[in-house]
Amino acid sequence: MRILIMAAGSYGDVAPYTGLGVRLRGEGHEVALAAPEAFRELVSGSGLTFRSLPVDPRGGASEGNEGRSSLLARAAAFVERLGDGLADAAAPGADLLLLATTTAPLGWHLAEAMEVPSIGVYLQPTLPTGEFPPVVGPGRSLGRWGNRAAGELGQRVVDRLHAGAARRLRMRLGLPGHSQTARRRAVERADWPILHGFSSALVPRPADWRRGLAVVGNWWPHVAADYRLPAEVEDFLRAGPPPVFIGFGSMAAGQGERLSGLAVEALRRARVRGVLQSGWSGLGSREDDVLTIGELPHSHLFPRMAAVVHHAGAGTAAATLRAGVPSVPVPVAADQPFWAGRITRLGAATGPIPFAALTAARLGEAVRQAVEDRSYRDRAESVARRMAGEDGAARVVQAVAELPVPPRR
Repeated sequence: MRILIMAAGSYGDVAPYTGLGVRLRGEGHEVALAAPEAFRELVSGSGLTFRSLPVDPRGGASEGNEGRSSLLARAAAFVERLGDGLADAAAPGADLLLLATTTAPLGWHLAEAMEVPSIGVYLQPTLPTGEFPPVVGPGRSLGRWGNRAAGELGQRVVDRLHAGAARRLRMRLGLPGHSQTARRRAVERADWPILHGFSSALVPRPADWRRGLAVVGNWWPHVAADYRLPAEVEDFLRAGPPPVFIGFGSMAAGQGERLSGLAVEALRRARVRGVLQSGWSGLGSREDDVLTIGELPHSHLFPRMAAVVHHAGAGTAAATLRAGVPSVPVPVAADQPFWAGRITRLGAATGPIPFAALTAARLGEAVRQAVEDRSYRDRAESVARRMAGEDGAARVVQAVAELPVPPRR
Protein backbone atom coordinates (compact mmCIF):
# COMPACT_ATOMS: atom_id res chain seq x y z
CA MET A 1 0.00 0.00 0.00
CA ARG A 2 1.20 3.52 -0.79
CA ILE A 3 0.95 5.48 2.45
CA LEU A 4 1.39 9.24 2.76
CA ILE A 5 1.93 10.64 6.25
CA MET A 6 1.29 14.37 6.52
CA ALA A 7 2.80 16.31 9.45
CA ALA A 8 3.48 20.03 9.84
CA GLY A 9 4.95 22.08 12.66
CA SER A 10 8.19 22.08 14.61
CA TYR A 11 10.65 19.22 15.16
CA GLY A 12 8.48 17.57 17.79
CA ASP A 13 5.50 17.62 15.42
CA VAL A 14 7.44 15.75 12.70
CA ALA A 15 10.17 13.54 14.20
CA PRO A 16 7.86 10.89 15.74
CA TYR A 17 6.42 10.15 12.30
CA THR A 18 9.83 9.04 11.04
CA GLY A 19 9.68 6.10 13.45
CA LEU A 20 6.09 5.35 12.48
CA GLY A 21 6.96 5.52 8.80
CA VAL A 22 9.94 3.19 9.18
CA ARG A 23 7.74 0.70 11.02
CA LEU A 24 5.14 0.77 8.23
CA ARG A 25 7.85 0.41 5.60
CA GLY A 26 9.07 -2.66 7.45
CA GLU A 27 5.63 -4.17 6.87
CA GLY A 28 6.10 -3.85 3.12
CA HIS A 29 4.34 -0.53 2.51
CA GLU A 30 5.63 2.32 0.35
CA VAL A 31 5.82 5.26 2.75
CA ALA A 32 6.24 8.98 2.07
CA LEU A 33 6.26 11.71 4.70
CA ALA A 34 5.16 15.23 3.81
CA ALA A 35 6.71 17.80 6.15
CA PRO A 36 8.26 21.28 6.08
CA GLU A 37 11.36 21.60 3.91
CA ALA A 38 13.49 22.14 7.03
CA PHE A 39 13.06 18.44 7.85
CA ARG A 40 14.10 17.00 4.49
CA GLU A 41 17.33 15.54 5.90
CA LEU A 42 15.55 14.16 8.96
CA VAL A 43 12.98 12.32 6.82
CA SER A 44 15.30 11.20 4.03
CA GLY A 45 17.86 10.04 6.58
CA SER A 46 15.22 7.66 7.92
CA GLY A 47 14.91 6.06 4.51
CA LEU A 48 11.45 7.50 3.80
CA THR A 49 10.38 9.38 0.69
CA PHE A 50 10.22 13.09 1.48
CA ARG A 51 7.55 15.41 0.10
CA SER A 52 8.06 19.07 0.91
CA LEU A 53 5.48 21.38 2.49
CA PRO A 54 6.13 25.10 1.81
CA VAL A 55 5.71 26.24 5.40
CA ASP A 56 8.30 27.54 7.83
CA PRO A 57 8.10 25.58 11.11
CA ARG A 58 9.21 28.71 12.93
CA GLY A 59 6.16 30.51 11.59
CA GLY A 60 3.92 28.89 14.18
CA ALA A 61 6.49 28.77 16.98
CA SER A 62 6.14 30.85 20.11
CA GLU A 63 8.83 33.24 21.26
CA GLY A 64 7.58 32.82 24.80
CA ASN A 65 6.17 36.33 25.10
CA GLU A 66 3.30 36.51 22.61
CA GLY A 67 -0.34 37.11 23.37
CA ARG A 68 -3.25 35.00 22.18
CA SER A 69 -4.12 37.31 19.27
CA SER A 70 -0.55 37.26 17.97
CA LEU A 71 -0.37 33.46 18.19
CA LEU A 72 -3.68 33.14 16.30
CA ALA A 73 -2.41 35.48 13.60
CA ARG A 74 0.75 33.40 13.14
CA ALA A 75 -1.30 30.21 13.07
CA ALA A 76 -3.63 31.66 10.45
CA ALA A 77 -0.72 32.61 8.20
CA PHE A 78 0.71 29.10 8.62
CA VAL A 79 -2.61 27.49 7.61
CA GLU A 80 -2.94 29.74 4.55
CA ARG A 81 0.33 28.41 3.15
CA LEU A 82 -0.40 24.83 4.17
CA GLY A 83 -3.43 24.12 1.94
CA ASP A 84 -1.72 24.27 -1.45
CA GLY A 85 1.34 22.55 -0.01
CA LEU A 86 -0.69 19.55 1.10
CA ALA A 87 -2.37 19.32 -2.29
CA ASP A 88 0.99 19.40 -4.07
CA ALA A 89 2.39 16.75 -1.72
CA ALA A 90 -0.58 14.49 -2.40
CA ALA A 91 -0.43 14.93 -6.19
CA PRO A 92 1.90 11.93 -6.79
CA GLY A 93 -0.85 9.78 -5.29
CA ALA A 94 -1.42 7.53 -2.28
CA ASP A 95 -3.71 4.71 -1.20
CA LEU A 96 -3.97 5.96 2.39
CA LEU A 97 -3.45 9.27 4.18
CA LEU A 98 -2.22 9.33 7.78
CA LEU A 99 -3.03 12.79 9.14
CA ALA A 100 -1.44 14.54 12.11
CA THR A 101 -3.28 16.98 14.35
CA THR A 102 -2.01 19.93 12.30
CA THR A 103 -2.86 18.50 8.87
CA ALA A 104 -6.16 16.68 9.47
CA PRO A 105 -8.52 19.70 9.05
CA LEU A 106 -7.30 20.14 5.45
CA GLY A 107 -6.37 16.52 4.88
CA TRP A 108 -10.04 15.47 5.12
CA HIS A 109 -10.72 17.34 1.89
CA LEU A 110 -7.77 15.69 0.16
CA ALA A 111 -8.96 12.21 1.15
CA GLU A 112 -12.42 13.05 -0.21
CA ALA A 113 -11.03 14.22 -3.55
CA MET A 114 -8.58 11.31 -3.86
CA GLU A 115 -11.26 8.81 -2.83
CA VAL A 116 -8.87 7.11 -0.41
CA PRO A 117 -9.23 6.26 3.30
CA SER A 118 -7.54 8.30 5.98
CA ILE A 119 -6.65 7.75 9.64
CA GLY A 120 -5.82 10.35 12.25
CA VAL A 121 -2.48 9.85 13.98
CA TYR A 122 -2.55 12.55 16.65
CA LEU A 123 0.04 13.50 19.24
CA GLN A 124 -2.39 15.54 21.38
CA PRO A 125 -5.86 14.75 22.82
CA THR A 126 -7.68 17.57 21.05
CA LEU A 127 -11.20 16.12 20.94
CA PRO A 128 -13.70 17.57 23.45
CA THR A 129 -14.12 15.73 26.74
CA GLY A 130 -15.50 16.48 30.16
CA GLU A 131 -12.49 14.89 31.86
CA PHE A 132 -10.06 17.75 31.27
CA PRO A 133 -10.08 21.22 29.66
CA PRO A 134 -8.71 21.82 26.15
CA VAL A 135 -5.01 21.05 25.89
CA VAL A 136 -4.37 24.54 24.54
CA GLY A 137 -5.78 26.98 27.03
CA PRO A 138 -5.55 28.20 30.62
CA GLY A 139 -5.49 24.63 31.93
CA ARG A 140 -7.92 25.13 34.82
CA SER A 141 -10.71 22.56 34.94
CA LEU A 142 -14.17 24.00 34.36
CA GLY A 143 -16.02 20.90 35.52
CA ARG A 144 -17.31 18.18 33.23
CA TRP A 145 -19.85 20.34 31.40
CA GLY A 146 -17.54 23.34 31.18
CA ASN A 147 -14.57 21.31 29.97
CA ARG A 148 -16.58 19.77 27.17
CA ALA A 149 -18.16 23.08 26.19
CA ALA A 150 -14.72 24.70 26.06
CA GLY A 151 -13.46 21.84 23.89
CA GLU A 152 -16.35 22.26 21.46
CA LEU A 153 -15.74 26.01 21.33
CA GLY A 154 -12.10 25.27 20.55
CA GLN A 155 -13.14 23.12 17.61
CA ARG A 156 -15.19 25.97 16.21
CA VAL A 157 -12.17 28.26 16.51
CA VAL A 158 -10.09 25.72 14.55
CA ASP A 159 -12.87 25.54 11.94
CA ARG A 160 -12.75 29.31 11.47
CA LEU A 161 -8.96 29.23 11.28
CA HIS A 162 -9.13 26.73 8.39
CA ALA A 163 -12.26 28.03 6.66
CA GLY A 164 -10.58 30.12 3.96
CA ALA A 165 -7.84 27.61 3.16
CA ALA A 166 -10.40 24.78 3.03
CA ARG A 167 -12.65 26.72 0.65
CA ARG A 168 -9.75 27.41 -1.74
CA LEU A 169 -8.52 23.81 -1.46
CA ARG A 170 -11.94 22.41 -2.37
CA MET A 171 -12.10 24.72 -5.39
CA ARG A 172 -8.66 23.55 -6.53
CA LEU A 173 -9.65 19.90 -6.07
CA GLY A 174 -12.96 20.33 -7.95
CA LEU A 175 -15.05 19.46 -4.90
CA PRO A 176 -18.53 20.92 -4.29
CA GLY A 177 -18.89 23.74 -1.80
CA HIS A 178 -18.79 22.49 1.77
CA SER A 179 -17.93 24.47 4.89
CA GLN A 180 -15.11 23.42 7.17
CA THR A 181 -17.55 22.88 10.03
CA ALA A 182 -19.81 20.71 7.86
CA ARG A 183 -16.82 18.61 6.75
CA ARG A 184 -15.66 18.11 10.33
CA ARG A 185 -19.12 17.08 11.48
CA ALA A 186 -19.41 14.60 8.62
CA VAL A 187 -16.09 13.08 9.65
CA GLU A 188 -17.26 12.81 13.24
CA ARG A 189 -20.60 11.22 12.28
CA ALA A 190 -18.65 8.57 10.37
CA ASP A 191 -16.60 7.80 13.53
CA TRP A 192 -13.40 8.68 11.68
CA PRO A 193 -10.60 6.71 13.38
CA ILE A 194 -7.96 8.60 15.34
CA LEU A 195 -5.07 6.80 17.02
CA HIS A 196 -3.42 8.94 19.69
CA GLY A 197 0.33 8.46 20.00
CA PHE A 198 0.84 9.04 23.70
CA SER A 199 0.79 6.81 26.75
CA SER A 200 -2.34 5.98 28.70
CA ALA A 201 -0.15 6.48 31.76
CA LEU A 202 -0.24 10.19 30.94
CA VAL A 203 -3.74 10.47 29.48
CA PRO A 204 -6.13 7.53 29.85
CA ARG A 205 -8.76 7.36 27.12
CA PRO A 206 -11.64 9.63 28.18
CA ALA A 207 -14.81 7.62 28.80
CA ASP A 208 -16.96 10.17 26.95
CA TRP A 209 -15.05 10.04 23.67
CA ARG A 210 -16.95 8.75 20.64
CA ARG A 211 -16.23 5.48 18.92
CA GLY A 212 -13.11 5.34 16.77
CA LEU A 213 -10.87 7.24 19.18
CA ALA A 214 -8.05 5.27 20.82
CA VAL A 215 -4.98 5.96 22.97
CA VAL A 216 -2.34 3.54 21.71
CA GLY A 217 1.03 4.64 23.10
CA ASN A 218 3.90 6.61 21.61
CA TRP A 219 5.60 6.15 18.28
CA TRP A 220 9.15 7.39 18.63
CA PRO A 221 11.55 9.21 16.28
CA HIS A 222 13.59 6.83 14.14
CA VAL A 223 17.13 6.15 15.33
CA ALA A 224 19.44 3.81 13.42
CA ALA A 225 20.13 0.53 15.19
CA ASP A 226 23.88 1.17 15.14
CA TYR A 227 23.69 4.78 16.35
CA ARG A 228 26.19 5.88 19.01
CA LEU A 229 26.50 9.21 20.78
CA PRO A 230 29.39 11.39 19.51
CA ALA A 231 32.75 10.76 21.17
CA GLU A 232 32.79 14.25 22.68
CA VAL A 233 29.48 13.55 24.43
CA GLU A 234 30.58 10.12 25.65
CA ASP A 235 33.83 11.57 27.02
CA PHE A 236 31.91 14.25 28.94
CA LEU A 237 29.41 11.78 30.38
CA ARG A 238 32.17 9.47 31.58
CA ALA A 239 34.21 12.28 33.12
CA GLY A 240 31.94 12.82 36.12
CA PRO A 241 28.55 12.21 37.73
CA PRO A 242 25.41 12.23 35.55
CA PRO A 243 24.68 15.79 34.40
CA VAL A 244 21.39 17.67 34.12
CA PHE A 245 20.02 18.32 30.64
CA ILE A 246 18.56 21.74 29.83
CA GLY A 247 16.83 22.43 26.53
CA PHE A 248 13.80 24.34 25.26
CA GLY A 249 13.45 22.67 21.87
CA SER A 250 11.69 24.88 19.34
CA MET A 251 10.81 27.53 21.91
CA ALA A 252 12.29 30.90 22.88
CA ALA A 253 14.04 31.71 19.60
CA GLY A 254 16.44 34.62 19.97
CA GLN A 255 16.69 34.42 23.75
CA GLY A 256 19.84 32.31 23.85
CA GLU A 257 22.16 34.73 25.62
CA ARG A 258 19.78 35.40 28.50
CA LEU A 259 18.74 31.77 28.88
CA SER A 260 22.31 30.47 28.67
CA GLY A 261 23.43 32.67 31.55
CA LEU A 262 20.36 31.71 33.54
CA ALA A 263 20.89 27.99 32.91
CA VAL A 264 24.57 28.03 33.87
CA GLU A 265 23.81 29.94 37.06
CA ALA A 266 21.03 27.47 37.96
CA LEU A 267 23.40 24.52 37.45
CA ARG A 268 25.98 26.23 39.63
CA ARG A 269 23.43 26.80 42.38
CA ALA A 270 22.37 23.14 42.25
CA ARG A 271 26.04 22.03 42.17
CA VAL A 272 25.60 19.76 39.16
CA ARG A 273 27.16 19.38 35.75
CA GLY A 274 25.06 20.23 32.73
CA VAL A 275 24.29 19.51 29.10
CA LEU A 276 22.76 22.41 27.17
CA GLN A 277 20.95 21.63 23.94
CA SER A 278 21.18 24.70 21.72
CA GLY A 279 17.74 24.37 20.08
CA TRP A 280 16.07 27.36 18.48
CA SER A 281 16.97 29.61 21.41
CA GLY A 282 20.71 29.04 20.84
CA LEU A 283 21.67 27.87 24.33
CA GLY A 284 25.42 27.47 24.88
CA SER A 285 28.26 27.68 27.39
CA ARG A 286 32.05 27.35 27.49
CA GLU A 287 32.17 26.32 31.14
CA ASP A 288 34.27 23.19 31.76
CA ASP A 289 31.44 21.39 33.52
CA VAL A 290 28.79 22.29 30.92
CA LEU A 291 28.61 20.70 27.46
CA THR A 292 26.75 22.32 24.56
CA ILE A 293 25.17 19.97 22.02
CA GLY A 294 22.94 20.11 18.95
CA GLU A 295 20.09 17.76 18.09
CA LEU A 296 20.78 14.29 19.52
CA PRO A 297 18.38 11.37 20.07
CA HIS A 298 16.66 11.69 23.43
CA SER A 299 16.44 7.91 23.57
CA HIS A 300 20.24 7.68 23.87
CA LEU A 301 20.88 10.83 25.87
CA PHE A 302 18.18 11.09 28.53
CA PRO A 303 18.88 7.75 30.30
CA ARG A 304 22.35 9.13 31.10
CA MET A 305 20.99 12.27 32.82
CA ALA A 306 20.36 13.00 36.50
CA ALA A 307 17.33 15.10 35.50
CA VAL A 308 15.92 16.85 32.42
CA VAL A 309 14.84 20.49 32.26
CA HIS A 310 12.54 20.89 29.25
CA HIS A 311 9.71 22.92 27.75
CA ALA A 312 7.19 20.08 28.23
CA GLY A 313 6.45 19.48 24.58
CA ALA A 314 4.56 16.21 24.12
CA GLY A 315 7.53 14.32 22.69
CA THR A 316 10.16 15.57 25.12
CA ALA A 317 7.95 14.99 28.15
CA ALA A 318 7.29 11.43 26.98
CA ALA A 319 10.96 10.78 26.20
CA THR A 320 11.94 11.86 29.71
CA LEU A 321 9.41 9.48 31.24
CA ARG A 322 10.52 6.69 28.92
CA ALA A 323 14.08 7.19 30.20
CA GLY A 324 12.91 6.95 33.80
CA VAL A 325 14.47 10.26 34.86
CA PRO A 326 12.95 13.23 36.73
CA SER A 327 11.66 16.28 34.88
CA VAL A 328 11.79 19.98 35.62
CA PRO A 329 9.12 21.32 33.23
CA VAL A 330 9.31 24.92 32.02
CA PRO A 331 6.25 25.24 29.74
CA VAL A 332 6.21 28.11 27.27
CA ALA A 333 2.98 27.96 25.24
CA ALA A 334 0.39 25.88 23.38
CA ASP A 335 -0.07 22.36 24.82
CA GLN A 336 3.04 22.52 27.02
CA PRO A 337 1.29 23.56 30.28
CA PHE A 338 -1.04 20.57 29.78
CA TRP A 339 1.82 18.05 29.52
CA ALA A 340 3.73 19.75 32.34
CA GLY A 341 0.71 19.31 34.58
CA ARG A 342 0.35 15.67 33.59
CA ILE A 343 3.91 14.63 34.41
CA THR A 344 3.80 16.63 37.63
CA ARG A 345 0.64 14.86 38.78
CA LEU A 346 2.35 11.54 38.09
CA GLY A 347 5.00 12.54 40.64
CA ALA A 348 7.76 12.31 38.00
CA ALA A 349 8.41 16.06 37.87
CA THR A 350 8.88 19.03 40.12
CA GLY A 351 6.20 21.70 39.97
CA PRO A 352 6.15 23.46 36.58
CA ILE A 353 7.98 26.77 36.31
CA PRO A 354 6.15 28.99 33.80
CA PHE A 355 8.64 30.30 31.25
CA ALA A 356 7.65 33.88 31.97
CA ALA A 357 8.55 33.37 35.65
CA LEU A 358 11.85 31.55 35.07
CA THR A 359 14.80 32.71 37.17
CA ALA A 360 18.18 31.15 37.97
CA ALA A 361 17.25 30.85 41.64
CA ARG A 362 13.93 29.15 40.94
CA LEU A 363 15.40 26.81 38.34
CA GLY A 364 18.39 25.97 40.51
CA GLU A 365 16.16 24.98 43.42
CA ALA A 366 13.95 22.83 41.19
CA VAL A 367 16.99 21.08 39.73
CA ARG A 368 18.33 20.42 43.22
CA GLN A 369 15.00 18.87 44.25
CA ALA A 370 14.81 16.71 41.14
CA VAL A 371 18.32 15.36 41.64
CA GLU A 372 18.28 14.88 45.41
CA ASP A 373 14.71 13.70 46.07
CA ARG A 374 14.71 10.04 45.02
CA SER A 375 10.91 9.92 44.83
CA TYR A 376 10.88 11.74 41.48
CA ARG A 377 13.14 9.13 39.89
CA ASP A 378 11.24 6.26 41.49
CA ARG A 379 7.99 7.49 40.04
CA ALA A 380 9.52 8.16 36.62
CA GLU A 381 10.95 4.64 36.54
CA SER A 382 7.54 3.22 37.43
CA VAL A 383 5.92 5.07 34.54
CA ALA A 384 8.74 3.99 32.22
CA ARG A 385 8.00 0.34 32.97
CA ARG A 386 4.36 0.88 32.04
CA MET A 387 5.28 2.69 28.83
CA ALA A 388 7.63 -0.15 27.86
CA GLY A 389 4.58 -2.40 27.51
CA GLU A 390 2.97 -0.09 24.94
CA ASP A 391 3.66 -0.08 21.21
CA GLY A 392 1.83 2.73 19.48
CA ALA A 393 3.42 2.05 16.09
CA ALA A 394 2.24 -1.58 16.18
CA ARG A 395 -1.34 -0.37 16.77
CA VAL A 396 -1.12 1.86 13.68
CA VAL A 397 0.30 -1.04 11.66
CA GLN A 398 -2.67 -3.14 12.80
CA ALA A 399 -5.20 -0.46 11.87
CA VAL A 400 -3.67 -0.17 8.40
CA ALA A 401 -3.70 -3.95 7.95
CA GLU A 402 -7.43 -4.04 8.74
CA LEU A 403 -8.28 -1.62 5.93
CA PRO A 404 -9.65 -3.07 2.66
CA VAL A 405 -6.91 -3.63 0.10
CA PRO A 406 -7.19 -0.74 -2.38
CA PRO A 407 -7.33 -1.38 -6.12
CA ARG A 408 -4.18 -0.41 -8.01
CA ARG A 409 -4.59 2.84 -9.96
